[in-house]
Amino acid sequence: MIDFSPLYKKLNSTALEPLAAALPALIEQNFTEARHGDLGQWFAALEALPVIEPGNVNLNASAITVGDDNSCSAEMRDTIETALRSLMPWRKGPFSVHGVEIDTEWRSDMKWDRLKDHIQPLKGRTVLDVGCGSGYHCWRMAGAGAKLVIGIDPSPLFVVQHQTIKHFVGDHNTYVLPLGIQDMPERLTAFDTVFSMGVLYHRRSPLDHLIELRDNLRHGGELVLETLVIDGQQGECLIPEQRYAKMRNTWFIPTCATLELWLRRCGFRDIKLVDASTTSTAEQRSSSWMQYESLSDYLDPDDHSKTIEGYPAPMRAIITATRP
Repeated sequence: MIDFSPLYKKLNSTALEPLAAALPALIEQNFTEARHGDLGQWFAALEALPVIEPGNVNLNASAITVGDDNSCSAEMRDTIETALRSLMPWRKGPFSVHGVEIDTEWRSDMKWDRLKDHIQPLKGRTVLDVGCGSGYHCWRMAGAGAKLVIGIDPSPLFVVQHQTIKHFVGDHNTYVLPLGIQDMPERLTAFDTVFSMGVLYHRRSPLDHLIELRDNLRHGGELVLETLVIDGQQGECLIPEQRYAKMRNTWFIPTCATLELWLRRCGFRDIKLVDASTTSTAEQRSSSWMQYESLSDYLDPDDHSKTIEGYPAPMRAIITATRP
């Protein structure tokens, strides 16, 4: 089992104390073998990890890096790779652990490079990353100087993946919790920066999601939002008939102008479009660490400007906004 008690202590006597009070019951509810039958196998992988002094750690490189080919024996490296591969698929990354290169489905560093120079500096800030996956961006936030980073994701595999990286990299005041945003205390009004990347289009009520994000921010705090968009005018929005790029749970894909309108209606100000770009197969693809279908399988084989269902190919926008 993962010990989250150090986080509880850090949150006590802070604006995040309501979260500390709620966490033990939430984790007991969301992070059990009764609900997730593979948890025992994943915890066994954690237990199999050798203890190695972190040595050189780099949270600001394209791959979150600890050690190199010379920081452990070949036999120990094989043990590490076997344990890490037992936690496949790895979707967000990449990572480099004592010479083991985890080539994840997403080159998440490319997204980070698009936004890092357009957000309020993270140094000394308390950050929430909603739908963080394995926590790659959480590490980048820590590398940018954040005081505390809390990632939340309901998938227990991603929580365990983060813990395996943390085992080697160290704490760095970075945590990933088995929660959805609906588990957060209402109107927490505590975080300096809230990230929501790749989540909004999975929500049946996107405005409710924006309000949840707003309510986790302190007044004056910044939202960093990344989501699928389409070309078009204000008021336009794609609602897929069934699937979009083979995804069942894609509900609303707005234009950038519509997304900005949604943010204004939810009370955000200082709304800025940072980037809008079509996702490439260099950024999202299958690998030996994620062997299922990926972006190239989701596109029309004869016309990559369309999904296999005939919709516009995935384009993603990054928008920043502040809570007054």
